Amino acid sequence: MMMSLMGIIFGIGFFVLAQAQTSGFESFFKRTILGVNGSIRITDRLQETLSSIMASSDEQSGVSFVISAREGKQYVEGVDYPDQLREALEDFPEVTGVSEVLEGRIDVTSGFRAQPARVYGIRLKDHIRVSNLDDHLIDGQLSNFERDVNSVLIGSLLARRLEAKVGDYVVIRTGQEDRRYQIAGVYETGIEDVDKQRIYMQLGEARSLLYKPFGGAFLQVNIANPDKAPHLAAHMERLFGHHVVSWQEREQVWLEVFRALKVSSAITVSTIILISGLGMFNTLAMMVMEKNRDIAILRSMGFTRRDIAEIFIFQGGIILALGTALGSLCGVLATYGISKIPLHIRGVFSTDRFVVEWSWEHYLYAALIASIVIFLASIIPARRAARLEPGSIIRGTSL
Repeated sequence: MMMSLMGIIFGIGFFVLAQAQTSGFESFFKRTILGVNGSIRITDRLQETLSSIMASSDEQSGVSFVISAREGKQYVEGVDYPDQLREALEDFPEVTGVSEVLEGRIDVTSGFRAQPARVYGIRLKDHIRVSNLDDHLIDGQLSNFERDVNSVLIGSLLARRLEAKVGDYVVIRTGQEDRRYQIAGVYETGIEDVDKQRIYMQLGEARSLLYKPFGGAFLQVNIANPDKAPHLAAHMERLFGHHVVSWQEREQVWLEVFRALKVSSAITVSTIILISGLGMFNTLAMMVMEKNRDIAILRSMGFTRRDIAEIFIFQGGIILALGTALGSLCGVLATYGISKIPLHIRGVFSTDRFVVEWSWEHYLYAALIASIVIFLASIIPARRAARLEPGSIIRGTSL
């Protein structure tokens, strides 16, 4: 019984720890993605395409008609009338910020090094409302970027490849011309594709650089509850006639990976509780075989079958109560301990320690799994003990 109790304690503790880790990294990934690309992105205008079929009868009837069938949708690059669309978006109570962003491919050069990159033209005050750009800045000042139209913000990986730092100048080359800009700040999101490619500059300067005086931009939208993004995105797409993508759709692959990891870790760690339950089942079954005469005496004294079954179930309940309490405490201590372990991760997100999430659901699921296993391990021996008859035991036979 003591070994079964220890198994339940460690099983619940490891279950809580595993779920806290996977949920923690998943939540941190979500916060990183939302802090970089926002909850919703409105990109291209939707244009439905039609095909027409003309039909006519003979000259006597004089009947003719045209059938129009919808074949699909055509995407027209950029958002039409972004200022008007922004005003409409701000009427949504869920929307907390809207930023107009112009994106384009460029080549950036510093000294003798050249790298392909992507320029993002933004209005700084608007973009801070839909991102964590101010928190991601690791060197330089956003105020310098806001004051000087000939300044840029570059990612940490791109700065390292260019061997450039704040105050240095870089040359940005498009298909039309070369222009010189000063680095006002270096940011780091931890997402490799962003930190090695993205350069922020002011929206007006980006339009001039890319020769796009109007159109071609997308809107990055932030909402109060990111979980409602798919429903709100579908509503906006029907309302505005533009292609609207939620962050869940945009990051579906990574979300599926984290979901698979959570399920896999739960199944793996639950085997500890299952093995402990099997050990407990074996212990109770042996007790029933060894205590046949004691059970017969209790039945002769007036104990009912239900009373006998409750004795064994009560033992399982004690193991469950102690195992859940001590296992939860073990989970709390293990989760706190691992959250203090240094861990340097860059690529998908940026963190220097294990990320954990404290959630009561982890403890509830662990207790539920333990309850099912212990109930099954207790009820079978209990029912066997309840079926024993005093007369059969005395005669040396059993049912």
